[in-house]
Amino acid sequence: MAIDKKQVEEIVRAVGGKDNIEAATHCVTRLRFALYDEDKVDTELLDQNDLVKGQFSSQGQFQVVIGPGLVDKVYEEMIQITGGERSSKDDVKAAAGKKQNPLQRAIKMLSDIFIPILPAIITAGLLLGINNILTGPGIFFDGKSLVDVYPAWKDLASIINTIASTAFTFLPALIGWSAVTRFGGSPLLGIVLGLILVHPDLLSAYGYADAVNKGTVPTWNLFGWEIEKIGYQGQVLPVLVSAYLLAKMEIFLNKRVHDSIKLLVVAPVTLLVTGFLAFTIIGPVTFAIANAITSGLIYIYDSYAALGGLIYGGLYALLVITGMHHTFLAVDVQLIGSQGGTFLWPMLALSNIAQGSAALAMMLVLREKKMRGLAATSSVSAFLGVTEPAIFGVNIRYRYPFIFGMVGSAIGGVLLTMNNVQATSIGVGGVPGFLSIFPDKWGVFFIGMAIVLVVPFLLTVVFGRAKLRKEDQLTANGGSASGITSAETAAGTEMAERNRSTAKPGNASAKTLEVMAPLTGKAVPLEQVPDPAFAEKQMGEGIAIEPSGNQVVAPFDAKVAHVIKSKHAVILEHASGLQVLIHVGINTVSLKGEGFSMYVDTGDRVRAGEKLLEFDRNVIENAGYPLITPIIIPDGQDMVERVETVTGDVTSSQSGVLRIHLKG
Repeated sequence: MAIDKKQVEEIVRAVGGKDNIEAATHCVTRLRFALYDEDKVDTELLDQNDLVKGQFSSQGQFQVVIGPGLVDKVYEEMIQITGGERSSKDDVKAAAGKKQNPLQRAIKMLSDIFIPILPAIITAGLLLGINNILTGPGIFFDGKSLVDVYPAWKDLASIINTIASTAFTFLPALIGWSAVTRFGGSPLLGIVLGLILVHPDLLSAYGYADAVNKGTVPTWNLFGWEIEKIGYQGQVLPVLVSAYLLAKMEIFLNKRVHDSIKLLVVAPVTLLVTGFLAFTIIGPVTFAIANAITSGLIYIYDSYAALGGLIYGGLYALLVITGMHHTFLAVDVQLIGSQGGTFLWPMLALSNIAQGSAALAMMLVLREKKMRGLAATSSVSAFLGVTEPAIFGVNIRYRYPFIFGMVGSAIGGVLLTMNNVQATSIGVGGVPGFLSIFPDKWGVFFIGMAIVLVVPFLLTVVFGRAKLRKEDQLTANGGSASGITSAETAAGTEMAERNRSTAKPGNASAKTLEVMAPLTGKAVPLEQVPDPAFAEKQMGEGIAIEPSGNQVVAPFDAKVAHVIKSKHAVILEHASGLQVLIHVGINTVSLKGEGFSMYVDTGDRVRAGEKLLEFDRNVIENAGYPLITPIIIPDGQDMVERVETVTGDVTSSQSGVLRIHLKG
């Protein structure tokens, strides 16, 4: 397909001109810019450009969605126009990172460290919830637990508790692995460092306060220097700082020690020095800082519970938008480790439900079918603890549901803090969240859950419909109805006209392409993909699969139109000329091919069911990238009449996951 040079020039002009571009690269679907000043971006000019399917800013990068098979041509033309140098994705990422302030960089660092270990922590939280049900008094019997009444269940509960508590008992090992990896060191040394800090010869941090009161804290005596011989179970700061030091020291030594003796020098010296400093300086100092932070939070919670619940409960959704919510994961872990429970996490769970409720209410307000579908699917996701689709896809777009979600969450937060509702662990931050709550507080938590379900829903419906009526009246009176509903009406009219002119439901000559599932897993709507370019269908219709396996096969007989250099995506072309993109994971382009094996080349012919590529799930998950795989029919293919999708569990080569109706 030929590229209109003027349209590419308009893209350059819309992002502020070539002088505003610090670095630019592209992936399989979009242009990625590091801009000197994003305020210079003309979003309206981009919207008017036929090449542009969407636009958004994320983590310091301004991204312009073009679509597969076209973006590389647009990029090459843009380089010719601007005279700029080609940049790698790391170049753009580094340039974008420089524009983040220290707080943003710190938040991103914590996010990079904690997201990879989140599955282990959440799993532990859910299992602890099962243990709570078995051992919590008063749930099934007055004043007694299930294991008290039925002692045969006691050992089962004990085994579950052992399995569940392991992630928290050895939390420094998990953090050490992830943090050292993030800082550029050896993951194995990070694990060993974490285990050193919880060695069984040390006094457990959980028993430290009692030992202080009894005067029985063990010590090391280093030539008269008394050092407390304590572990750092449940602690975050000691292992974070130690991991940073370890990684930097390992990098330093690796550059200066000869290869022949690296094995004898680098790891032993790094661990010995870091471990010694961890016990003598880093541990005691950061332990004191962590305890001070915890004491401060506890003081606020004890003295101003209602105010704390109002602020944190109400503003948590804003933290999600900024990414700062990842910072509080470390605080939750610290509270659980030092106090046995966290009062912050229950408010997180209610905030997620509140945003889901507000998004669900938009189903009764919105007129456009596509947006109603997005509201429904994203609300379910929020009820299960993943709020980004609801917040970014629906609530922020219309603003008032987002605000009403925060109102309901603030009320729920006040209720929880005034009744001392705490969680024993971090679990699924939505409706299943009650499993992590101390069982004696379930009643209050369920009342809070009812509040965040009802209040945002009713406020959103009432306000939204009133807004709708007002705009209808303005339109009826010949005025110009401002706001989203008038835009929806115009879009709906345009869509209806297009459908009337192209849809041929009774046309016997129309062809249907049955697209098989290229992966085994669970097929879900595109709206559940945590990337706006896919979730908002900026590139086209399709479906996504949450894979349970690690192979991608051809969904139909095809020609391989394009293999992406980083091996994470491939474009196939059907005999009809229709192209389909299979994109494994989100942001997996950053892996530069690591963890991927491609078995086809551009120009190859493949049969349905033939293996295209394999991927290493552990490499992708450990890097913190979602595995969800979009299958997209890129926009701009005039042969497509309509697309039908089927969701649910699918197996590789199962037919009919996508039905693409082609014009006859």
